[in-house]
Amino acid sequence: MSPVRRCSRTACGRPAVATLTYVYADSTAVLGPLATYAEPHCYDLCAEHSERLTAPRGWEVVRLTDPSAPTRPSGDDLEALANAVREAARPHDRAAEARGGGPQAAEPMEVARRGHLRVLRSPDS
Repeated sequence: MSPVRRCSRTACGRPAVATLTYVYADSTAVLGPLATYAEPHCYDLCAEHSERLTAPRGWEVVRLTDPSAPTRPSGDDLEALANAVREAARPHDRAAEARGGGPQAAEPMEVARRGHLRVLRSPDS
């Protein structure tokens, strides 16, 4: 017998990642992290089947998350990353610096460049 638990769905041999349990008294299907050991009235599901799970009409699906599992990036995280990339790619106004506007005193000064890496001088020196 294989030590890896497999999905309980018919004809699916993928490894199980979640356990489905029905609470008939509450008309609830509870989908949580993979149980420590297999129980007779619980169903182990693979990632695909656990994501597509639906319950009978009138039932509620409760999805429990595993706090130790890595979290997916949220929309806010992706938007913040996109804004940071846009800001880094924005060209600096070198014409204003040449006319005497110069960089702000608090900003470090670029000393050298190699590819996408820059060597900056500290504003204190």
